[in-house]
Amino acid sequence: MEINASYTSFVAVGDSFTEGMSDLLPDGSYRGWADLLASRLAARTPGFRYANLAVRGKLIGQIVDEQVDVAAAMQADVVTLVGGLNDTLRPKCDMGRVRGLLEEAVEKLTPSCGQLVLMRSPGRNGPVMQRFRPRMEELFVHIDELAARHGALVVDLYGTGALGDQRMWDVDRLHLTAEGHRRVAEAVWQTLGLDAEHDWQELLPPAARTGWAARRVADVRFARQHLGPWVGRRLTGRSSGDGLPSKRPELLPYEPPLS
Repeated sequence: MEINASYTSFVAVGDSFTEGMSDLLPDGSYRGWADLLASRLAARTPGFRYANLAVRGKLIGQIVDEQVDVAAAMQADVVTLVGGLNDTLRPKCDMGRVRGLLEEAVEKLTPSCGQLVLMRSPGRNGPVMQRFRPRMEELFVHIDELAARHGALVVDLYGTGALGDQRMWDVDRLHLTAEGHRRVAEAVWQTLGLDAEHDWQELLPPAARTGWAARRVADVRFARQHLGPWVGRRLTGRSSGDGLPSKRPELLPYEPPLS
């Protein structure tokens, strides 16, 4: 049964996950789960409006300062808020501050929208995930508590085997592939009470075993092309999103990308 078939507007708030990296379009821009969800909602409702305020690399404090008030003023039917995970990946992270900022964001957004949607973000299986798992799980417990207090919905992507599969992640090991974003869009769609179109939790077929040498080559390439630059930005206080505008800064009628 559908809970609500008349969503007329959607605002997405967050970082690179919501911006859509690494679901790359031919023109070099990113699509991602939020765009996919907006496209499907727009197909149901004439005049459907969509804004995506997300910018890659943003910490939860930046999301609160730069996006939350803007989103609240738009008074959309649906607002998604995904943030804080970039903070947990930093060597030094004040989890108390992260929890407080998330609570501030939820308290501002809840009365301004029809339905707030939060997420327990997915994580790629591997050693990096194991290192940061305690912080992530602390963050997700807080998200569950906030949702219970404020009537928000929670999309639980964290405990899903399919999205933990390394094949769902781009070569940078930080961002989902197009298939991963497609599944997230379906997960949010179903959480909003809309009829399922496919099983977003379906596991991939067993992977062919990769040889030791091929894995080491992939590790070296990852370290040179992605890990090294990421560490360099952390050491110099820079972000991949510095100077970049929001993806779709205004709440306007949805139009699909040209490419």
